[in-house]
Amino acid sequence: MTAAELLERLVGFATVSRDSNLELIRFVEEYLTQHDVEHWRIANDDGSKANLLARLGPAVEGGVVLSGHTDVVPVDGQPWSTDPFELVDKGDGRLYGRGTCDMKGFIACALAEVPNWVRQDLARPIYLAFSYDEEVGCIGAPRMIERLMADHPRPAAVIVGEPTLMQPVVAHKGATNLRTTVTGRASHSSQVDQGVSAIHVAARLVTRIEDVMAELRAEGRIDEAFNVAHSSLHVGKIAGGTAINIMARECTFEWEIRHLPQDRFEDLIGRVNAYAAELEAEMQARAPETSIVTEALNVTVPALADDNNAEVLALCCELLGERPSGAVAYATEAGQFQREGLPTVICGPGSIAQAHQPDEYIESEQLAAGGEFMRALGKRLAART
Repeated sequence: MTAAELLERLVGFATVSRDSNLELIRFVEEYLTQHDVEHWRIANDDGSKANLLARLGPAVEGGVVLSGHTDVVPVDGQPWSTDPFELVDKGDGRLYGRGTCDMKGFIACALAEVPNWVRQDLARPIYLAFSYDEEVGCIGAPRMIERLMADHPRPAAVIVGEPTLMQPVVAHKGATNLRTTVTGRASHSSQVDQGVSAIHVAARLVTRIEDVMAELRAEGRIDEAFNVAHSSLHVGKIAGGTAINIMARECTFEWEIRHLPQDRFEDLIGRVNAYAAELEAEMQARAPETSIVTEALNVTVPALADDNNAEVLALCCELLGERPSGAVAYATEAGQFQREGLPTVICGPGSIAQAHQPDEYIESEQLAAGGEFMRALGKRLAART
């Protein structure tokens, strides 16, 4: 099957993160079995989703991991002009569908080359590492990485195929999603001295979150490699209150911290928590039952640092030709691989500008470039040196 044919099949599986990805995993398992490729399913706790790890070539050190996530973001409320879960070729050099660039295009390119890799009798292995729930906090990859490190010889490099227009990316920010719940004391709004408004307290804390970001800029904690050159703190959702004439008992907001590789998440949230403690003390002096509670919605996704990656970067440049490397503000599973000591870069077909958008697409030329990269990788790892 060609990369385009495989992409059509992959897009047809509606693997939105809130749903199972098992139909897609079964399809890939059957495809790999047809080509006598060893593979291992690594399921989540309830078995509703799974990672898939496969190895082509011998069980020796020095292999290359090709990492991609199988889940996609929702299409709800987006003005698609086509069925998002059907690959559409409009004749304009683009292939449309949810996940075409983010990142089923990369997976399709890798799978299309499997028959050739099998015939090439690789001297060093190629690992396919396909995960679940990347889009909701990189949840699935850690248990797959754990299995990779425990059961297989140590790879020499990891290439995470997020859409970069086939430009190597050597750094990205870390990311943590959080929820803060402020519990106040309800009262009639004409008796403001009897209650504690959770909304008013939350508003002060939300303002403090933005102030922390301004402090980081003022302190010169800047990395110009990123288009947003500082760690960012952002509140995306807020809800609270029951009526205009009731002081709100509860207000909840969800927010995120995206930190530079050189910043520590613990330091940044520590600044916010210190102010939250001051606010909570003020509240409890008036109403002991009040509180401010912040919980993480995901395990912190580690940043990818431009470190210990010279060999994998050189490999990409050898296969692609010399081209500049860069940094991106979004988070990926790359930092999770690097955390285990594996040299890691991000490089894949398509543009991040199309990711998560209505009428998401990948340029046919980008799909072809991804295929050329896979063919060159096979030749490189088949060589006996």
